[in-house]
Amino acid sequence: MADPTQWTLQSPPFDSISQVRFSPANAEQLLVSSWDTTVRFYDTGDTDRPNEQKAKFDHRAAVLGCCWSDGANAYSGGLDCTVRHLALETEKSTPIGAHDDSISSMVWSTSSNALITGSWDRTLRFWDPRADSPQQTSSTMPERVYSIDIVGHMLVLAMASRLVRIYDTRRMEAPLQERESSLKYLTRSLACMANGEGYAMASTEGRIAVEYFDAKPEVQANKYAFKCHRQTIEGVDHVWPVNALAFHPTYNMFASAGSDGIVSIWDPKAKKRLRQLNKFNNPVSSVAFSCDGARLAIASSYTWDEGEAGAKTAERPGVTVKKLGDDVKVRFFWFWWEGLIDGVFVCSRSRRSAHACCTYVRFVTRSFFVVFLENNVDVDEVVVVLFLCSDFLCSWMLQKGASFSSFPLTPSVHY
Repeated sequence: MADPTQWTLQSPPFDSISQVRFSPANAEQLLVSSWDTTVRFYDTGDTDRPNEQKAKFDHRAAVLGCCWSDGANAYSGGLDCTVRHLALETEKSTPIGAHDDSISSMVWSTSSNALITGSWDRTLRFWDPRADSPQQTSSTMPERVYSIDIVGHMLVLAMASRLVRIYDTRRMEAPLQERESSLKYLTRSLACMANGEGYAMASTEGRIAVEYFDAKPEVQANKYAFKCHRQTIEGVDHVWPVNALAFHPTYNMFASAGSDGIVSIWDPKAKKRLRQLNKFNNPVSSVAFSCDGARLAIASSYTWDEGEAGAKTAERPGVTVKKLGDDVKVRFFWFWWEGLIDGVFVCSRSRRSAHACCTYVRFVTRSFFVVFLENNVDVDEVVVVLFLCSDFLCSWMLQKGASFSSFPLTPSVHY
């Protein structure tokens, strides 16, 4: 039975998909760049021709990246080294400049009102498409630029040799920080947190690192890395590259896409997986959330991890759009107790399941803790038991849809 919450776009690219990007102004408009030398524009909400291609823009070689500046203008670049402006209403493509080598990644900076491109020629360039001479600045990097992302004024670059640089776009003379990636292998993807606190990086070894901008030791103590997109098949461990990351614009959770054909949703604060989508037949090469967070675009296409042999059995690329519900929200409630807590026991239950639902407890202080609920299950009741320093024990049962208040403890419920 077909899933009514997701659908596949018609007229997909003929070769591997490099990126999918939703419009920042319209949650139904989508760009898809591909190794077939095209950038395709879709309006997934059009009722006359639903999910059909609205426009196609050509390059002279494979397109590695694309981005939007507003609802009517976008940009693209790739192996032909050319930066192109895409006018979506008139369907015109105009070159505005070039790098000396392939363009690997690009973002639009709303704070600087400029296009930023990274290249294998070891430069980072700023462009103002409205100017007579669009290229504004060119900064030399120590290595080839693989991936860039931006949130506010914070710009992050992932480069070859596991180098990472963090810039403030208002002061590009020198990086704010220069780091070495905590991942041992090649960086495959980079995405900044929507709340501006940090970023996540993914590598070819099936790992994701969660990092924070603030250089204070107490903040850096919160960074971590974890294994993902792995599976044991007949006693053999299989590890797949993590090809793409994308943060939700509201809830600050993120999606990861792997060559195993899996898309997972993660909560970086709780350090847990919220959901795993059904497996795709092809590797997943790119993912993107819509500007309202209600949709997730998923590009499934061969990523050449298995060379020519894998290409012979790979299916044609496809783009799936999935509607998201409350199952991707981080559901939690928090407790504040006027005194010290020795421990806490939490058990949640769903009337639709005979098993207890998974919960996760995170202490902020000895008097303040947060309880996270499993997203895949509709939780009806939560039992909380506190073990207090005075050898006193308190318990509460919270029921969904009710109003809770207890003295001297007042829980705030968010599920």
